[in-house]
Amino acid sequence: MRTLKNAGRRPLLATAAVLALGAAALLAQPLPAQALDKVAAATATAPMHKHAPASTLPQGPVNVVRDPTDLPGPIGIRAPQHVKVNLETTEVTGQLADGTTYHYWTFNNKVPGPFIRVRVGDTVEVNLKNHDDSVMMHNVDFHAVTGPGGGAKATEAAPGESRGFSFKALSPGLYVYHCATPMVAQHIANGMYGMILVEPEGGLPKVDHEFYVMQGEIYTEQPFGTAGLVEESYDKLISERPEYFIFNGATDALKKNPLKAKVGETVRIFFGVGGPNYTSSFHVIGEIFDKVYPMASLTSAPLNDVQTITTPPGGASMVEFKVEVPGNYVLVDHALSRVERGLAGILQVEGPENEAIFKDFNPQRSAQSSSGH
Repeated sequence: MRTLKNAGRRPLLATAAVLALGAAALLAQPLPAQALDKVAAATATAPMHKHAPASTLPQGPVNVVRDPTDLPGPIGIRAPQHVKVNLETTEVTGQLADGTTYHYWTFNNKVPGPFIRVRVGDTVEVNLKNHDDSVMMHNVDFHAVTGPGGGAKATEAAPGESRGFSFKALSPGLYVYHCATPMVAQHIANGMYGMILVEPEGGLPKVDHEFYVMQGEIYTEQPFGTAGLVEESYDKLISERPEYFIFNGATDALKKNPLKAKVGETVRIFFGVGGPNYTSSFHVIGEIFDKVYPMASLTSAPLNDVQTITTPPGGASMVEFKVEVPGNYVLVDHALSRVERGLAGILQVEGPENEAIFKDFNPQRSAQSSSGH
């Protein structure tokens, strides 16, 4: 187990662990004695986290980045069904930046968690397993759920335990889900968030490409850019001072895994903010959103011709636009200082030039100035 830099944090963390146990104790179904023993052993020393035994976790940092194209296809026209969703909560060390690693808490080993797609009227069965090698208790709260805690109490699971519940998808929209075990902000900041799309009856309008993008924050003891394994900081988290801002799990995640389209194609971005604290002003440099569904209200008329959208933590938006000119388009939060802390992505558009819309008078010089990006 690694040594904490600030031993004074231990009582606070012990309190958070006790709160998690207290939440579980309120459940109608008691925890198995074996699971309680495991959590008690983990909380006796009260670290923010520790590594599971090397024999059961992958060797070296894992790739926690969620590819923006990793999402199921449209549902379209079909009758309501019973849909099963399987989630596993894991605690893994992943690559945060070049030369920098971090101990993430995840749904299914990726940040964000899997993109879940259902339609209004579906009955959704959620099965959550907390991995045997976890140290912390975990659960899931779906903002798409009408029911206590969004399912959080029904899924509060100790290491090695499985819990579940079902709900009816009553309202179409794009919704965030996240772990809601105390301290909730800690679980979210460590990577435990994702999105579920509830399509309206008949589905969404057809587009050529759909992408899954979520923004988050990471709070570390060490300054931004420190090499090696960086540790999470309770003090920075509680005072809302992140060192890193990320799209899809890591700095440069959407540069190394860019969104791709061709001239003349239509693009839809499902955008959400895990947070836990900062509102995003999502913007694609060099593009105008043809249609925007603010707060991901899919039953409201979209706004047209929008430059930047505001999306709060725990919220989502959906944007659509047609790409007309080839080139690299940078995805940012227009609170632009965050670019310097890792928050930027790329939409690569290929195809013939369209000088009727955009003409560069010095293309060679432009190519040289952008070669490092």
